[in-house]
Amino acid sequence: MGGALAAGQTAAGPLTGRLADRHGQRPVVLVACWLNALAVAALVLAAQARTATLPLALIGLLAGASVPQIGPLARTRLVALAHRAAAGDRVVSAALSLEGTLDEVSFVLGPALVGLAASVARPAVALALAALLLAVCGSAFALHPTAVAAGRAAGRAPRATGAARGPRARMPRAVHAMRLSMVLQGAMFGACQAGITALTERLHQPAQAGLVYAAMGVMSAAAGLSLALVPARIGLPTRWRAAAAALIVLSVPLLFVRSLGALYLVVVVLGVAFAPHLITLFGLTERLVPATRLAESMAFLTSSVVGGQALALALSGRLADAHGPSAAFAVAVGAAVLILAVALTTRAGARPAAPVRAPGPGQDAAADPAPAP
Repeated sequence: MGGALAAGQTAAGPLTGRLADRHGQRPVVLVACWLNALAVAALVLAAQARTATLPLALIGLLAGASVPQIGPLARTRLVALAHRAAAGDRVVSAALSLEGTLDEVSFVLGPALVGLAASVARPAVALALAALLLAVCGSAFALHPTAVAAGRAAGRAPRATGAARGPRARMPRAVHAMRLSMVLQGAMFGACQAGITALTERLHQPAQAGLVYAAMGVMSAAAGLSLALVPARIGLPTRWRAAAAALIVLSVPLLFVRSLGALYLVVVVLGVAFAPHLITLFGLTERLVPATRLAESMAFLTSSVVGGQALALALSGRLADAHGPSAAFAVAVGAAVLILAVALTTRAGARPAAPVRAPGPGQDAAADPAPAP
């Protein structure tokens, strides 16, 4: 079931972003959040009725495909509003750091709250509450005035090149490399999750797995918030390579962990590198993609993480069962090595050479060069 949810979100996430780029966030989020709430409710009812696996998986696929992509669209909205206010790159970077931190906090607290509700009541009640929360808060996000203001600001953002004036504008090659890096980041998440689960079970403390993973998320969130303090002279490409190198250095000790205390220590320290890598890629994507495809690109990054995590979790789980926790952690280290290779071989040092403001009603596009970061 988890695989069906992940597959649906991975496949449909960029499509949701593309629709938001074309038609605005408000109608897309409204439809998606209510469809997702209904799909989750249907999933609960089907599970309670002991529905066969295939129909249940199809409902799960729909639930994953209808995820309203609040995180990516919130990033898009923040970026558009910052450009509307003529804010500089440092303000945009700070906004992305804040949003990334909130995303990490929700990633940690969400499962914990659902687990608490499931233990107090029943798992079905927890999922039903999650569906209700999504419908109410998703609607509030869609109806907020910034949904319209952000769309207008995006139309004036000075990022699109002369070859990138339409919704199907061509992506720079560096963007595809960053998406690959996000897939590998998701693979690290999945492999770490599999290794943590396997090791805590071997130590006869399986209940600690969620706490260990949560501790890593909390440290990652703190690191993401502090990223706004990095001096502007340290450019985003440099931050990407530094974060990639840190992922290798801090993940290698996982191969030698044998106790619960050591696991907590190593995983918490490793969390320091996760959010900086994620937030840096969001920042680089914001600078390189055409304004008309920003929501799609942000959603693509998020879907890349989800897809990479699901695939690596399935693979690493099998490796951990056959060869122990270190085999799963080795997948995480290997993914980190590949992330650094991608970062070192990708040129993403500047905005497009000749940015063009997207034309407003009755206006022609006008060149507006922007300085390289």
